[in-house]
Amino acid sequence: MKSGKFIVFEGADGSGKSSQASALADWLEHAGCQAVCCRDPGSTPLGDAVRDVLLHRKELRLDPEAEMFLYMASRAQLVREVIQPALQNGDWVISDRFLMSNIVYQGHAGGLDTEAIREAGKIATCGIQPDLTLVLDIDLDTASTRMNRPLDRLESRGDAYREKVRNGYRIEAQSKNTVLIDATGTTEKVRAQIIAATQSSFTDILNYSSEL
Repeated sequence: MKSGKFIVFEGADGSGKSSQASALADWLEHAGCQAVCCRDPGSTPLGDAVRDVLLHRKELRLDPEAEMFLYMASRAQLVREVIQPALQNGDWVISDRFLMSNIVYQGHAGGLDTEAIREAGKIATCGIQPDLTLVLDIDLDTASTRMNRPLDRLESRGDAYREKVRNGYRIEAQSKNTVLIDATGTTEKVRAQIIAATQSSFTDILNYSSEL
């Protein structure tokens, strides 16, 4: 039985997930909560190896089904090795992506059945669901200006695919315990929205306010 809290950051590449996840972890630490950060895929030896295949081994052919199951394998190890122990310890886990990424990228954008992905996800996640999912929403042009690096396998699929990803996230943002965040503003404005959403979701625990 988990006793900690699980928060997931979702959104298209260039939305600022990683930096905002780190900032929220810092804010929680200031609030007296022990925070553990992870990324999906990654954060375990197996996950990091799978991440390299998924994002950077462009010479390998990956059909949508194979791609989806590789993400699931990495996630299963992440849950067992990092997320479950941290939650059982009473920590707050902050993850950069989780199951919703599969549903959006391989489902809404990639053409696989979204319900089938959810069913596979029940095994990979050991039934663990986020207490709060923060979907950072951003338009393609703004996101592109923030990605000053070589594009990975998914980012290289073109604007039509990226638009499907954004639309998929906006659909999934209507799910329970999910908040859509406008990520087009300054880092400080986006952070303020995230902290407000977190406080609102956990009012029985967090009555702390601070500016980082």
